[in-house]
Amino acid sequence: MELKEKLLSSFMAFEERVDVQTELHNVRTAAIKNFENKGFPTKKEESWKYTSLSAILKNDFTVFPKTENSIQYSDVKKYFLHEIDTYKVVFVDGVFASNLSSTTHDGIDVCLMASALNRPKYKMVIDTYFNKIASKDESLTSLNTAFANEGAYINIPKSKVVDKPIEIMYFSTGSEAALLVQPRNLVIVGENSHVQIIERHQSLNDNPVLTNSVTEIFAQKRAIVDYYKIQNDNLEANLIDNTYVSQKQESHVSVHTFSFGGNLTRNNLNFYHFGERLTSTLNGITIIGDKQHVDHYTLVHHATPNCESFQDYKGIYSDRSTGVFNGKVYVEREAQKTNAFQKSNNILLSDKATINAKPQLEIFADDVKCSHGCTIGQLDETAMFYMQQRGIPKKEAKALLMYAFSNAVIENIKIPELKQRITTIIANKLGVKIGFDL
Repeated sequence: MELKEKLLSSFMAFEERVDVQTELHNVRTAAIKNFENKGFPTKKEESWKYTSLSAILKNDFTVFPKTENSIQYSDVKKYFLHEIDTYKVVFVDGVFASNLSSTTHDGIDVCLMASALNRPKYKMVIDTYFNKIASKDESLTSLNTAFANEGAYINIPKSKVVDKPIEIMYFSTGSEAALLVQPRNLVIVGENSHVQIIERHQSLNDNPVLTNSVTEIFAQKRAIVDYYKIQNDNLEANLIDNTYVSQKQESHVSVHTFSFGGNLTRNNLNFYHFGERLTSTLNGITIIGDKQHVDHYTLVHHATPNCESFQDYKGIYSDRSTGVFNGKVYVEREAQKTNAFQKSNNILLSDKATINAKPQLEIFADDVKCSHGCTIGQLDETAMFYMQQRGIPKKEAKALLMYAFSNAVIENIKIPELKQRITTIIANKLGVKIGFDL
């Protein structure tokens, strides 16, 4: 049975397993019908022109794990930001792991999406926010909506600075020959509040896994959200990450995406503006090799005046790896005084590596400052020669140049321990033992 048919036949069984309210049932039913009509995206669609899912979909994915698996903290400690205290919402094979988690209802809600979806006390919030900014037309988002249950629910009330970062972790144990998981996250940040969130998906063995994740982020007036996505998975792991951000007046939302591992990674990142004088920041670093594939698809929809958006994506590609950057800035007629900046810089370390870049501006306002740029090249041989003349070995000189190339994005990391962790991962990816504490 093909995966699409398996999912359609599993939908009714899924709803029988969870406690579904009438309104939520209607949302799920509409979503599964949209997925049934559209199916999985193909390269015939412009937005998926350079990314094919056909090889992945040949796996016989298990939709519901047959057994519940537990893992010990000592086995996965290295994946957490263990140097500091954090709130943790952890899932193993799509199921909440209480022994690894540290949730709270003390002044803020850091807990389970399943609880929020199915308990009456959360109904008003769910009715207001769930599936309100996520696309109703995109087939994989619809598929996630239809099966949405497990994931992180984060609700920060107004005028609250969260005292420590929040980690959302998804582990796959490999107990199934191939596993499909569909986490759903909802993040609501109230007026004048501030939160830092780290999200990671990690396979613990080499069995194929396909993660179809959706996250909705709502930033109210003057809210500050720093969101970090760490993607450094095994070579049999595939991730489709759909993130939708709603911003209101004077809010600041930054999403930093670090793509270092996995077989195929697709990041769909969508920002929507609903107030003036707000700022959206989209940063990314991609360092991949072998036959890895990373596709960044971004949209910033400027609908209100006096707003800013900044996109800075760096890519380093070796071996037969493939990178895609498809970034769109859309400026409505009403969005006067918009300042939008988009940049994609890429280095190819191999003649067989590929980058497909398509920066786009669609501007209907006449009083704006918008720019985009894209570069694709190789390392500066003159700089390499200069460094080697001063006694720096070629391998280390190459690594230093690539780190300097990425540094503008790294400097925007606001959690020192995470910044150090990222620099260590980059050093490992570049094959050197340099701490880059320059």
